[in-house]
Amino acid sequence: MCGINGFTWKDEELIEKMNEALKHRGPDDESTYIDEEISLGHRRLSIIDLSTAGRQPKANEDGSIWVVFNGEIYNFQELRKPLEERGHVFSSNTDTEVILHAYEEWGTDCVERFNGMWAFAIYDKNKKILFLSRDRFGVKPLYYYQDVLGFVFSSEIKGILQHPLKREPNDMRIYDYLVLGFVDHSPETFFSGICRLMPGESLIYDLGQRSMRRMKWYDLGKITEATEKISEEEAIKRIRDLFEDAVRYRLISDVPVGSCLSGGIDSSSIVYAMRKLKETGEIKTFSMVFPGKKLDESAYIREVVRATRVDAHEVSPTTDDLMKDLGDLILTQEEPFGSLSIYGQYRVMELAHKTGMKVLLDGQGSDEIFAGYFIYYKYYLFESLRHLRLAEFLQTAKSMKNRLNDMVLFPAMTILSKLGLSQGFLENLWLGRLKYLKGLGGTSLSNPLIERGFDLNLALQSDLERYSIPQLLRYEDKNSMRWSIESRVPFLDYRLVELAMALPSSYKIRDGGTKYILRKALKGLVSERILERRDKIGFATPDDDWLKVPGFSELVENLLDSEVFRARKYWKQDEAKRLFKEHKSGRHNHMEALWRIICLELWMRTFIDEPHLFPGGLRTLR
Repeated sequence: MCGINGFTWKDEELIEKMNEALKHRGPDDESTYIDEEISLGHRRLSIIDLSTAGRQPKANEDGSIWVVFNGEIYNFQELRKPLEERGHVFSSNTDTEVILHAYEEWGTDCVERFNGMWAFAIYDKNKKILFLSRDRFGVKPLYYYQDVLGFVFSSEIKGILQHPLKREPNDMRIYDYLVLGFVDHSPETFFSGICRLMPGESLIYDLGQRSMRRMKWYDLGKITEATEKISEEEAIKRIRDLFEDAVRYRLISDVPVGSCLSGGIDSSSIVYAMRKLKETGEIKTFSMVFPGKKLDESAYIREVVRATRVDAHEVSPTTDDLMKDLGDLILTQEEPFGSLSIYGQYRVMELAHKTGMKVLLDGQGSDEIFAGYFIYYKYYLFESLRHLRLAEFLQTAKSMKNRLNDMVLFPAMTILSKLGLSQGFLENLWLGRLKYLKGLGGTSLSNPLIERGFDLNLALQSDLERYSIPQLLRYEDKNSMRWSIESRVPFLDYRLVELAMALPSSYKIRDGGTKYILRKALKGLVSERILERRDKIGFATPDDDWLKVPGFSELVENLLDSEVFRARKYWKQDEAKRLFKEHKSGRHNHMEALWRIICLELWMRTFIDEPHLFPGGLRTLR
C-alpha cells in the first residue's frame, strides 16, 4: 500500500529525504506531519478510497492522535460499525481511519481485532508515546534505530540510512547467514544497530523518557494449543470455507486485483477461487516460464488459464537479464538473500507493473501450514516413532521407498542447524565444506525442537515464526513494492493458519503425500491434475547453470579475484575460488555456499564500503 517513515524530533528536510528514498513504495502521493516532538512521513500507493481523504499522515478529530500506516485491514468495514455506534465520527472510507478510532477505543489492544497485514506507527500527543505494530506473521516490514538523537523507524532500511549513522556490518548476522543460511530470523539486521520489529510484535517509545519497550502481542503456539480437535470431515469444510473467505477479503480494492501463477496447488487455487468469486470480468495472472527446460511449468499454468479464462502474462528471465538487474536486486532486498530464485519473483512483479497492476495475490504460507516441503517428511517420521505410531511410520516409509534414501541423506545442515547447535559443531558436521570461512562466531540458536523432540507441527510453527516465512515475506514485500505493487497472501489469513496449525500431523502428510487435507478441501474447485501434482517447482530459476554462463561467470571470477574480496575478514580467497572452479567444471554443486559468498560481497560493496571505492556501485564488476 505504501511506505512509512518517522523519527522523534523535528527535521523537515530529513523526513522528506526519507520519503524520497521510499518513493517506489508509494508513487501516487506523499505527505508529512511535523511538530516539535515528531516528524512523520508517508508515501501513498492508492488502493482503498482513491480520493484525497485517504492521504496520510492522518489524524483523529482533534489532532491529538496521528497515524502512518502500510498495509490493509481487511475487516475494516466490520470494525467501523461498532465504532460508529460508540460515537466515533469518520471522514473517509479508509481502513487507515479505522485504525485511528480503534486505537482511541481499545488502546494498544486494538491490533487483536484486526484481520490484515500491517505495519503502522501511532503518535499519541497526550500520552507522549509512539506506538508501533506489525501484523501477526510479518507480511509488512518495519525497521527501527535508536541513538542519542532519538528513535527512527521506516518501512525499509533505505529510509533509516538517510540518517547520518555509521554503516557497519553485523558480524553475528553475517555468520548466521554464511554458516547456517539464516536471514530474517532475528530482530537484528545485517546492519549494526538497525533492527526489525518482529512478526506479531508491538513497540512503545516514550518520548519523555526516551525509552522503548517491545511486546509480543501474538503467540501462535498458545492459541493452537488451546484449540479444540475436529474431525477430518469438518476440517475439510472449514479449510475450504476459510480459504475462499480469505481470498474474498483480499479482493477488496478500488483498483483491479490480479494474481501470481506458478502452476502449483497454492497459486492455482487462488486463481480458481478468484474466478469463482468473480464470475465475470477480467483477471490478470503473471507467471515465469522456461520453455523446454526442466524448470518449465507452462503446461500446468496454461491448464489453469484455460479453466479460469484469465488474461495471462508470462516472462522468461535470461542470464543477460540477471546481469542487468543484479545491482537493483541487491538494492531492492537491502540484506543478503539465500538464492537467485527470488529474481524470478522480481521479474514477475516487474511484468505486472508494466501492465498497470497495483495489487496481486500470491501463495506464500501454504507450504508452511500444510507441510508442503519434502523435509517435513523427516519430522513426521520421527514424530511417528517417538509416539510409537508404528503403523503410520511404516505406511509413510513404504509409500516413500523410492525417496527414503534421499531423505536420510538430506544435507544435515538443513535440519540440524535449527536445533541450537553451535557453529563450530556444524563446521565439523559439514566435513570441511566451510573451509572458505576465516573464522566462526560462536553464536548458538535455540529452538524448541531440541526441547520437545521432533514434532511436525512444531517444525511448521518454527518455519512460520522464525525461518522460512520471515525471509519469504521479506523477498515478497521488497520485490513487489520495488515495482509499486501490493502483494496479498490469502494462506496467511490468521484464521486459516490457526486452524491448520491445530490439526494433527496425519491430516497433513499421508500415504507419502504432502498437503493431504488441503488437497481434499480444494476438490471441486481446482482441477485434479493440479491437485495430484507432486513435482511442484515454484518460482525457481536455473541458478546452477547461470553461474556457469560466460559473462556472469566472468563477473563472479572478477569478484573472487579482487583485492577487496581477499581483504574481507569472513572468508579465505583461495578456498572460495576453489569452490567456484569445482562448481564451474561440474564436478560438484557448490551453488548454495557460492551464492552466500557472492551475495554478501555484493551487499558489502553496495551498502557498507566507502562510496569512493566503488563510485559506480555494481557496474564496476562488469
